[in-house]
Formats: sequence, C-alpha cells, structure tokens
Amino acid sequence: MKHTLKYIFSSVLLFSMFLGHTQETSTKTVTKEKPKTETAKPALEEVKKDSIKTDRYGLRVGVDLYKLTRGLYDKDYKGIEIVGDFRLTKKYFIAAELGFEDKTTDDDRLNSTATGTYIKGGFDYNLYQNWLDMENLITIGLRGGFSTFSQQLNSYKIYNANPYWGEQPPVAAGQKYTGLTAGWLEVAMGLKAKVFNNVFVGFGVQLKMLVANSKPSGFDNLYIPGFNRTYDGSFGVGFNYTVSYFIPLYKKKTIIPQIIETPKN
Repeated sequence: MKHTLKYIFSSVLLFSMFLGHTQETSTKTVTKEKPKTETAKPALEEVKKDSIKTDRYGLRVGVDLYKLTRGLYDKDYKGIEIVGDFRLTKKYFIAAELGFEDKTTDDDRLNSTATGTYIKGGFDYNLYQNWLDMENLITIGLRGGFSTFSQQLNSYKIYNANPYWGEQPPVAAGQKYTGLTAGWLEVAMGLKAKVFNNVFVGFGVQLKMLVANSKPSGFDNLYIPGFNRTYDGSFGVGFNYTVSYFIPLYKKKTIIPQIIETPKN
C-alpha cells in the first residue's frame, strides 16, 4: 500500500510538471506572435485613413441677374450679361463676360444715351480650400475689357457764369455719335456657392481702370457699356449677382494622405 501511494504521488507530480511546461511554451508562442499583429495594424490604419478627392473640370455658364432685372425698376436702363468660366487647373479658371447695355445718363449739364456691346476676358484664382466633394469658390482675378458703342446727345445746358436771369432751358440735340470704342483693365473679386446639383449662385465686385477711350465731339463719355459710369475720370466700379450652371466634362482624382500620430510610450 505504501508503495502504491508513493507511485500515485510521483505520477501526479510528474503530470503537474509536464502541464506547467506546456502552459509556459504556449505563452511564449503567443507572446512571439503578438508583435506581428501590432506591427501590421498601423499599415492597415494608414491605408484606411487616406482620402481620395475627386475634382470635376468643365464649363460654367450663367447670367447676371442684376443687369437682367434692373430694367424692371429703372426706366433709363436695359442690359444683359452672360458669364462663363472654364477650370484649367486645381486653382485657376479662364473667365469671360459678354454683354449689352443701353443706359441714359442725366448729368447736371447734359443728357446722353450710351448703347453698345462689350466683352471681357481673363482668369480667376480660387483662394478657398474646399473639403471633400465641395466646389465653392472665393476668387480674385484679372480682366481685360473692350467695348464698341454709340452715344446720343439728347439735350444739354449752356453754362452761364452770371445767371442773373436764371438758368437757361436745356437745348434739345438728338445728335448721335457712332463707332466709339473703349478699353480697360479690371481686378475682379467674387464668390460662388453651390446651392443645388451643378447650380451656383455668385456675387462679384470689379475695380476698373480705363486705358483707351474714344470720345464724341464736344462732350465726354459719361457711361461706357461694360465699364459703367466714368465718374469724370479713368476709374470705375461694378458688381454683379449671378446664377450659373456647371457642365462637367471630365474628372481628376487626388489622394490626400492623412498623418497618423504614433502613440507615445
């Protein structure tokens, strides 16, 4: 009996030592494989966090609502302007405007009507950094403008340095001068926001400098189509309120990598 108990006790002890050795070996095996999983994880995270941005390129065509609707409340004005731009690169756009204006200006000394067409062309640079799939613009650009027009002198007043008997009545003229031209440079600033799919609403301001101006005989051009009022000088201002439609032609994809911060130990 004594030998039997000794044999059982020895067998249990041997089995316990074998089981402990097996658990230690398994733990070492798991510990060795764990770093491989941790090493591969950041690579997977880096691929998942990269973003693909799709930029659309095409033609945007619209109309200036300000000029189109101004004739409804201003009896002395009729006009229309077509605006357009084409995206060349990520930030640069070719831009152009084509229009017609008929404007009667009533000054202190004369009343005249300017009628003609104009064209402006140049480029815009987009200052706005869009998020993914956004296409809004905040732009600054440069234009060159050219106008061909006519001026009709409707009436004028003779200047009297000593108006003892009061002002003399206006003199009806009705004389028309054709074949007039003007050229100018302008800095254009504006924004365009996407409100619906491919539909944009925009607002722009232009600062203009007249570089060429053929004047009619006997008086100055008070208003030049496309340039606006001359303000008795070479500088002018203008603004527009546009609605336009974008016609996509092709797309370009850009991969935007995201920086992954390494956890500190």
